[in-house]
Amino acid sequence: MGELRLVANEVGPDFGAVGGAGDLRAIVGALLTYGLIVAVLMLVVSAATWAIASNSGSWHTAQKAKLGCFVAIGGATLTGAALAWANWLLDIGAHL
Repeated sequence: MGELRLVANEVGPDFGAVGGAGDLRAIVGALLTYGLIVAVLMLVVSAATWAIASNSGSWHTAQKAKLGCFVAIGGATLTGAALAWANWLLDIGAHL
């Protein structure tokens, strides 16, 4: 019977033919940097509002500012995770 030989370089897509992965990585990194900056600024504003509202006795505003702090922390976490996920996807795509 004949022997069937498959070479890994001959079978599969050629990802080297598609350019722009480096540009895509730079764009994603820049957008996620802006996202992290906005999340940190939101955290600072919410924490200051929480402190001022708690001190002045405005409990409803303090509760909303506390929620803003949690949203800012969650947004920063998701933004960091999105950067790691995008880098992982770009690395996996290069190795396929």
